[in-house]
Amino acid sequence: MPRALLLVNSRSRSGADGAPAALDALRAGGVELIEPAPEETYTDAIRARRDVCDMIVVGGGDGSMNAAAAGLLETGLPLGLLPLGTGNDLARTLGLPIDPLKAAQVILAGHTRAIDVGEVNGRPFFNVASLGLSVEVARRLDPEIKRRFGRLGYVIAAARTLAAAAPFRVAIDDGAGMKRARTYQVAVGNGRFYGGGNEVHHEAEIDDGRLHLYSLEMRSMWRLAALGPFFRRGRHHFFEEVRSLESDRFHIRTARPRPINADGEILAQTPATFTLRRAAVRCSRRLRRPTRRPPRDPLAARRVTPRARALTS
Repeated sequence: MPRALLLVNSRSRSGADGAPAALDALRAGGVELIEPAPEETYTDAIRARRDVCDMIVVGGGDGSMNAAAAGLLETGLPLGLLPLGTGNDLARTLGLPIDPLKAAQVILAGHTRAIDVGEVNGRPFFNVASLGLSVEVARRLDPEIKRRFGRLGYVIAAARTLAAAAPFRVAIDDGAGMKRARTYQVAVGNGRFYGGGNEVHHEAEIDDGRLHLYSLEMRSMWRLAALGPFFRRGRHHFFEEVRSLESDRFHIRTARPRPINADGEILAQTPATFTLRRAAVRCSRRLRRPTRRPPRDPLAARRVTPRARALTS
């Protein structure tokens, strides 16, 4: 009988409702679930049971998955995901069902894949690490808003943030030279989804060995608001005001230290070095990944910039 360390965030949006049925399914499928002491951190719990468990099952949102990352990297134990949070962006990137009971069935099937893990100043992250607007959005997205409104809470927090946003100066080194700009936000993605379903880049994959960076360098917040729909599909890089870069390493400096939000948590501050660990964690997967419909070209209905026309010619 396989043994799994169970780490469940009961305070997550779906924790109280979605977890029991999923856990019953795991037990019925022959998995022995081991629960840590309440006071143990995820890292300590994983480290202490590395020799008695076959896998780690984490139930919660992206913050819970991030809390387990260091222990997973240290022990090499595979991760089984039970999406119980608000955004569940790692599950989306992996093509896993958002329904916890269906996710439990994926865990029971026993198929895994190796995924990359990003690091910012040595702190691991799965999805996206960013500075600027997203940090303020995360600050305004308090637990009560998340619990009451779910994904709509991201929209509410973003609208409040945009009203008071101001650009800042940044220097970005991607290994091919230094780029300096005034920006509202810099985001570095290891996975594809962040912020409850936005895409950092429409071609990003969590096992492609690349970090995908974008910088929002528009002159007005009205312009940023107009680009909102394109962020959902990861097509914002077609616009000339959005700088898009790819590398396996970035170094970012700002005039004063700025906090960095990664997987929904403040993990670091600038100056910051972003790196990549290839195929560093194994996690549950569907045997066949669901096919994605090709993203619709945002320029089909509206030609927006000379750069966009050049990219599609």
